[in-house]
Amino acid sequence: MERYNRQMILPEIGEEGQEKLRQARVLIVGVGGLGSPVALYLAGAGVGTLGVIDDDVVSVSNLQRQVLYTEHEVGMSKALQACTRLKALNSNIQVKAYPERLTSHNALQIFSDYDIIVDGCDNFATRYLINDTCVQLGKIYVYGAIRAFDGQVSVFNYQGGKTYRDLFPDEQEMLSMPAPPKGVLGVTPGLVGCAEANEVVKIICGYGEVLSGKLWQIDLKTLESYLILL
Repeated sequence: MERYNRQMILPEIGEEGQEKLRQARVLIVGVGGLGSPVALYLAGAGVGTLGVIDDDVVSVSNLQRQVLYTEHEVGMSKALQACTRLKALNSNIQVKAYPERLTSHNALQIFSDYDIIVDGCDNFATRYLINDTCVQLGKIYVYGAIRAFDGQVSVFNYQGGKTYRDLFPDEQEMLSMPAPPKGVLGVTPGLVGCAEANEVVKIICGYGEVLSGKLWQIDLKTLESYLILL
């Protein structure tokens, strides 16, 4: 247990919480800027089974913010390389890679094997699909989104709580919006992804106040943050 000693001495976690982490099954949808820190910290914390789904390959422009990958992996599958990296970080956990795109045809089957689904994607259509599949299966959806210097995090479908559609009820309006600018500070997904990982650990171990029914927002230019009730 030496590996997890520094978190097990926290009364909020202890041996019981560590065992809960070992038994937990978490799927990360998208292992890019957001998914990288989520995956690294959950693997480090000892989440027993991690799934990573992404159909993209590593590109040079990813490396500014997607800290799972190296220059030697450019052109390779993100999901497969993430799996290798996470197993190298913690050989005691199981990691399953899905080098494919999440669609309405595979979502139910993939999600059914996990307890918590973490959002590392970058588009509204996938988020609505994650939300609706989580509602159908009774899974918890940990949401995160970024733009430039801004980020937000929430937890949906937690103990019958608010869902993504409560935050963005008009799907057609959201899908018709122009794509946001691609510029982003590399630190932004790092910070927001860590906040998502934090929510996952809180949910699994059962301490703190989960961001259910609340939206946390932060502006990295000012470090001002807000909690908005949904």
